[in-house]
Amino acid sequence: MHGLINRAIQDFARDSYGDAVWSAVMRRTGGDVTSFEPMLSYDDVLTEQVIAGLAAELGRRRAEVLEDIGHYLVTHARVAPLRRLLRFGGVDFVDFLHTLDDLPDWARLAVDDLVLPEIALHSDGPEDYRLVLTGAPRGAGHAVVGMLRAMADDYGALVLLDYVGGDGGETVSIRLLDAAHAEGRRFSLAAGA
Repeated sequence: MHGLINRAIQDFARDSYGDAVWSAVMRRTGGDVTSFEPMLSYDDVLTEQVIAGLAAELGRRRAEVLEDIGHYLVTHARVAPLRRLLRFGGVDFVDFLHTLDDLPDWARLAVDDLVLPEIALHSDGPEDYRLVLTGAPRGAGHAVVGMLRAMADDYGALVLLDYVGGDGGETVSIRLLDAAHAEGRRFSLAAGA
């Protein structure tokens, strides 16, 4: 697993629950790693151990922890550039959804060795969509649910999201209940604005 992903999990745990929880999670892995370097790669088994350890330490289900990580990636100030990148996807939530298949290419522009799963959006009607992740690590769809929930809030859209799972990929169902439910967060192309 790419170090950026592991580092995001580490930052989530430390920012949300503190250094003591992170240290306890790393002790649960039984390895020598105590911190992740963003530009290194790590065995996928270690990433799974960290997620399982974090869920156990917090007394929460793995799916809930992954969803919270996805939400963190869009809402926390530490990772504000990711929110900005995602907001370039469109003027409203539906536009944003239709650009998600470009996300793996956008990520490679920033970090050429970061491989994200293939993303495909399927429309099942004017308000119903399915987002399919092919080649995603187990449970990645839960993190996507958290990210999509945060982005819907960012755009002011009211959506119903559900992790469906599925064979051959992770699937998230999206039902757009109201595209203009609330005022979205302010967004400007200029970073300091």
